[in-house]
Amino acid sequence: MTAPAQLKIAIAQANPIVGDIDGNIAKLREMRARAAGLGADVVVFPELFVTGYPPEDLVLKPAFPAAARASLEALAPQLGRGPAVLTGTVWPQDGHVYNAVALIDNGSVEAVRFKVDLPNYGVFDEKRVFTPGPLPGPINIRGVRIGVPICEDIWGPDVVECLTETGAEILISPNGSPFDWTKPDVRMNIAVARVVESGLPLIYVNQVGGQDELVFDGASFALNGDKSLAAQLPAWDETLSVTQWHRRNNGWICTAGTHAHLEHGEAAAYQACVLGVRDYVEKNGFPGVILGLSGGIDSALVAAIAVDALGPSRVRAVMLPYRFTSEASVRDAAACAKALGLNYQMLPIEDAVAGIGKSLEPALAGTQPDTTEENIQARARGIILMALSNKFGGMVITTGNKSEMSVGYATLYGDMNGGYNPIKDLYKMEVYRLARWRNGHVPKGGKGPAGDVIPESIITKVPTAELRPNQTDQDSLPPYEVLDDILACLVEKEMPIAEIVKRGHAPETVKRIERLLYLAEYKRRQAPPGVKISSRNFGRDRRYPIVNKFREPLS
Repeated sequence: MTAPAQLKIAIAQANPIVGDIDGNIAKLREMRARAAGLGADVVVFPELFVTGYPPEDLVLKPAFPAAARASLEALAPQLGRGPAVLTGTVWPQDGHVYNAVALIDNGSVEAVRFKVDLPNYGVFDEKRVFTPGPLPGPINIRGVRIGVPICEDIWGPDVVECLTETGAEILISPNGSPFDWTKPDVRMNIAVARVVESGLPLIYVNQVGGQDELVFDGASFALNGDKSLAAQLPAWDETLSVTQWHRRNNGWICTAGTHAHLEHGEAAAYQACVLGVRDYVEKNGFPGVILGLSGGIDSALVAAIAVDALGPSRVRAVMLPYRFTSEASVRDAAACAKALGLNYQMLPIEDAVAGIGKSLEPALAGTQPDTTEENIQARARGIILMALSNKFGGMVITTGNKSEMSVGYATLYGDMNGGYNPIKDLYKMEVYRLARWRNGHVPKGGKGPAGDVIPESIITKVPTAELRPNQTDQDSLPPYEVLDDILACLVEKEMPIAEIVKRGHAPETVKRIERLLYLAEYKRRQAPPGVKISSRNFGRDRRYPIVNKFREPLS
């Protein structure tokens, strides 16, 4: 075969559903047909696209890898003329199961390559389910030698070095890379490092969409061999984009590609929350969501995220006032609901709390009111929200932020009731930042209105759970600016206590927050999943024992 002088490579930045092999194959067919209409020679899909990513322990079920392989082997002779397909998939072979990429062309599966470097940190647990592959050589695709390092394979130099030494001309890296605050810059730096070492151009193909706690932002890109950005696909959108490549004396050059603007900071974090909610609801088949709207900042931000994700007609908000609920909170909740245009109802809980108190009278006789009675209020609200969910089918979404979940300021079987938490990985000060950002912007693809959807009075009020008279969060917690900094040091950075004190925090405050963090582990184990935003979220990233007597000394 004569080496071609040009090549059109279509990047399929696709949103698969884990376990939906037939649906993902149907999407592959549809995107390939679109790529054919654009004259593409090859269309590239993300890591494990056929099965969805991450498939986790589905891989250990023999029928699942077998179905993935069979689906591609059945698909290949059906495709007919058109672009070659390079797609990620689970691939069983010789008693092992691999994280693989398969090339379909000329009516068959022409080549398969296996992931070498299986990540086993943070949210990744691939060594549990996959066998690592050998160092790969390039794949011949339409006369061009393509190296296909899979995701983690580009995070170190070895796989790309092997591909370079065995004759690769272009690198294409299929990825399932989840979003966090810093991830886009990290990815680009890693890709640039491999381009510099190899001198080869690189196409980075990332999936988009939400999968449980993980949100994948897409943002696929291509780099020329001189490190210049040849193409940048948008974040947060499922899209197909064709890159045009030409052979020059010094190698392949991308001469045409999309150059999209990427969101950063609060804009990107807000988009992640919206996409996480939308896909969790849609992929699980819920008709909509239900939440308690308290008049506070957390529930107001969650309501805005839900409306942007699903539209106001699919969001039901309920104000559940008790005797300690202020008139200001009632007004603020109603104003927020009106601004967002969502379904809103007020259901007082006085009778429910009184009824529970009446039942408990014989058992609690002679005791004084304390947090027990406060928690009854939260649990009465949880019962009502869950009853509405059972009756009307909407999923309850919870509204606790990361600061509260860190120190246990949340009530089991009360305000922790629900199926998903959009702001689970946002510290309190980040909640404020996203609320202010949303009042100034409608997110891309957002289904909510423009303007101040979160009233200024909500943003500026003193945070309070309103479970007793004149209560504020700062009655028992340090200011959130202080609390969040200590928590970030303890959770994300695992910083020594002495180093945290050196940042200007009182030793007794740091030790108290450390104690609360450890004590609340049992609550977090029972919390619903929620969008991962930080480099270390509760759940997949941070797995501490519930029974834990270790406490770090100050020095």
